[in-house]
Amino acid sequence: MRTLGNILWHVPFLGFMSALFTFLLGGLLVITVVGAPIGLGLIQLSKFLLTPFSSAMVSKSDLNVDQNKYWEVFGTVVRIIYFPLGLFLSVITVFQIVALFISIIGIPVALVLAKSLGTYFNPVGKSCVPRAVKEHLDQEKAKKQVDSYIH
Repeated sequence: MRTLGNILWHVPFLGFMSALFTFLLGGLLVITVVGAPIGLGLIQLSKFLLTPFSSAMVSKSDLNVDQNKYWEVFGTVVRIIYFPLGLFLSVITVFQIVALFISIIGIPVALVLAKSLGTYFNPVGKSCVPRAVKEHLDQEKAKKQVDSYIH
C-alpha cells in the first residue's frame, strides 16, 4: 500500500517536483554556508518527499545524535533568521493542503504535505528515517512515559 501511495504521490500529483524544489532550495542554502543548518534540513525534507509514505521526519535529538554545541547555537541563530522564509513556505504549503482536500484522491497527498509542514517551518536538526525507525522511536517514548507513571 505504501508503494502505491508513493507512486500516486509522484505520478498524478508531481511529488518529485516538490522534492526537487526543496532539494534545490536546500542546496542553495548549503552553498551560502550561513544557511547550512537550514539547507541540510531541507535536503533531508526532500529525501522524505521522494518516498513520503515509506519514511518519516524525526528530530536528531530523538535519534540520540550528539551534535557540536557550537553547531547547535549557530543553528538556533540561523533558525531565527530563517523565520520569514519558513513562514512563507509554510503558508504556501497550507494553501496546497487546502486545495488538495477538495478532491477525495488528493486527501492522502494533503496529509503528506501536512506531515512536512513542521519541517518546512523549522528544518534545523531534522532527519529522514524509514517508517520502522520512527515507529520504534515512538514505542520507546511511550515506554518511557509508562515507566514514569509507574515509578
